[in-house]
Amino acid sequence: MDWTEGDDRLKEECGVLGVFAPSQEAARVAFFGLFALQHRGQESAGIAVSDGARVRMHKGMGLVSQVFDEASLQSLEGHVAVGHTRYSTTGASVLRNAQPIYCQSLVGDIAVAHNGNLINAKELREEMEAGGEIFDTTSDSEVLARILVHKMEDGPEAAVAEVMRRVRGAYSCTILTPKYLIGFRDPSGIRPLVAGTLGEDGYMVASEDCAFGPVNGVAQRELDPGEMVIIDENGMRFSRGAPLTTKSMCLFEFIYFARPDSHMYGSLLYGVRQRMGANLAKEHPVEADIVVPVPDSGIPAALGFSQETGIPYREGMMKSRYIHRTFIAPDQRLRELGVRMKLTPMEEHLKGQRIVLVDDSIVRGTTTKQIVKLMFEAGAKEVHVRITAPPIKFPCFYGIDMASKGELAAAVMSIPELCEYLGATSLGYLSIGGAVDAVGKPENDFCLACFSGNYPIPVPEGQKKHAFDDPPDVGEFAGVASGQLKLIED
Repeated sequence: MDWTEGDDRLKEECGVLGVFAPSQEAARVAFFGLFALQHRGQESAGIAVSDGARVRMHKGMGLVSQVFDEASLQSLEGHVAVGHTRYSTTGASVLRNAQPIYCQSLVGDIAVAHNGNLINAKELREEMEAGGEIFDTTSDSEVLARILVHKMEDGPEAAVAEVMRRVRGAYSCTILTPKYLIGFRDPSGIRPLVAGTLGEDGYMVASEDCAFGPVNGVAQRELDPGEMVIIDENGMRFSRGAPLTTKSMCLFEFIYFARPDSHMYGSLLYGVRQRMGANLAKEHPVEADIVVPVPDSGIPAALGFSQETGIPYREGMMKSRYIHRTFIAPDQRLRELGVRMKLTPMEEHLKGQRIVLVDDSIVRGTTTKQIVKLMFEAGAKEVHVRITAPPIKFPCFYGIDMASKGELAAAVMSIPELCEYLGATSLGYLSIGGAVDAVGKPENDFCLACFSGNYPIPVPEGQKKHAFDDPPDVGEFAGVASGQLKLIED
């Protein structure tokens, strides 16, 4: 675990990619495509490549640039590839759980890359082990992969349909077989997946369309919930694996997870986040001198807030672009500096100013608390915190590494209490309606479970109990209840 453990940022689980490139080096294309998806996971990365007969794979712990070099890419010969960059949600952060996952089948070697989280993975695994199946990892993704393997001899359509019939939860996947590149999305469409062309004779599938441009790809369309794309030497075709009944796209993709230059539901996310900032200004106006973003994710919303109110936008802190996950841990003194290692306030911009501090979300509140403290130490007169995500009150079961309910600040404190804990002058959250309005789609097209507690895919009571009922000594805010605020000291 890196030095950022325990901070206030949401962790996304994975980015997936698929490449079919008859006239290119598929592994090299996949490498640069994964670079564009690095924001979706930083614990491990991997690429599997097929030449039509044999699968070669290379994966490791760390960033894409740490896992691959020229020699490893040259060893991955083939015209079809799948890639993965991971943040673990189910299964420990160890090399054996890094993806893609390799399996053997009656039709040949298969590699699977999965983004999401399976609700019934334990139940399915126990059922399969009772039938003699032997698993190599502790990841839920292997459960999905082995269901595919057993049905693949009936063709890709039948195999994917079998996954959708048996598996419950969130999954967007790319699959490499000796003949096909396959991509598919769960029947609720919680996690994103986009298909398109690559150069003159190739095709590509990726979590986000921001991965297409850097490799000369052109995104054509998002897969619908329950839809699959199958690519082979005859081209690209789409097929349905489950009926289209609902859409439940994760709203946090729009607020924070996806890159601002990606498109989802037909909208550029940078513009969506600007509109969220404008809606936030309408819902929580304030008299102030400058609007300051928390970089980088707060920048579009801060611009929207500034444009709506006429309060000048100004950068108030600089973010180090070179602090990523690292295998070199700081000593205790440096670890305690926390946010100061990543953000440096610009006192000349902040001193004597009434500041609107705009950020995307508050989870535990620890990072926001430190940033507010930095603002005041730099001479700010007032710090008004404005957040584009509605209050996060419930855990996620669909692939976001989110704290249990006892660790979610908004679940155990009222807004006035949380404002006091943060040390802010005022605190305002965008409403669910305001966030949805910024996207321009109906509210029932989104998964809003972490805000509302209404889960679009039913969650077993045992899992809910584990996530909702923290032991008395677990969770940063244990003991904060019944309106009694217990301030946690830094």
